[in-house]
Amino acid sequence: MEAMLYAGSFLTVFALTMGLGYTMARDRISIVQRLEHYTEDEKETVYQELAEPLSERVFKPLWNRLMSNIKRAIPQEKAVTYEQKLTLAGYPYGLDAETFVVAKYTVLAVMILGGLFSRSFLMLLILGTLGIIMPDIYLNLCCNRRKDRITRSLPDTLDLLSVSVEAGLGFDAALQKVVEKSEGPLADEFSEALNEIKMGKPRREALKDMAARMEVDDVSTFVGAIVQADTLGVSITNVLRIQAEQVREKRKQRAEEKAQKAPVKMLIPILLFIFPTIFIVLLGPAMIRIGEMFAK
Repeated sequence: MEAMLYAGSFLTVFALTMGLGYTMARDRISIVQRLEHYTEDEKETVYQELAEPLSERVFKPLWNRLMSNIKRAIPQEKAVTYEQKLTLAGYPYGLDAETFVVAKYTVLAVMILGGLFSRSFLMLLILGTLGIIMPDIYLNLCCNRRKDRITRSLPDTLDLLSVSVEAGLGFDAALQKVVEKSEGPLADEFSEALNEIKMGKPRREALKDMAARMEVDDVSTFVGAIVQADTLGVSITNVLRIQAEQVREKRKQRAEEKAQKAPVKMLIPILLFIFPTIFIVLLGPAMIRIGEMFAK
């Protein structure tokens, strides 16, 4: 009887031990599975980061941190001024105002170093001056080039817009058709204005902001006519037709003006390069003959 009691106690303790061990092992397996599930994404992220080149993992973050520290030291007024110019230039190479200012001072520093290595004060002065004015000249060239592209593409764009409205499309739908069929800075600005209208901005404000981003007289006149027609309830079809004719006439006048300026511009290379050559060809043999006669 006593042996049976010991055997029952042993079996009971053994069962409790096995149950407790099973419970602990099950909890441990569950915890490990949950940890593996949580760290799976981190492992994939780590592997993806290690697969990237060294420039993306090390040098790019250091460069971004350096740029952010430099940008904090740039005066806000200068940043706003360059932001306006970059807007007119269409943000070449995706530059923002702070990055452009940093690039400008970088060019200046490179030019000054080149002048110091040349060991000439005159060369240092010339390179330093170029380092100061070259970025601004480049930015002004980008602005003028973009304005010229907008001015040249405006008549054809207005013709397409007028035809689309006459075909029965609304003004916004006609703008969308112009964006689909055209390329260039003017189509990009129309697309930006459409996006602003879709986001809830009133049409007249979106068009005025578009004209302010370009600062082209013909575009400002066109936008003013559209806003006035929308305010007074005048037919936009007639306004578009008149604006297209006026813009095309202005483009014709500008072409005639450039043609009239061409002879004056050609006069300088003619005087500097063509006339001296003609004089040498015509008078050269005579001068040689006269020299030989005096030599005798």
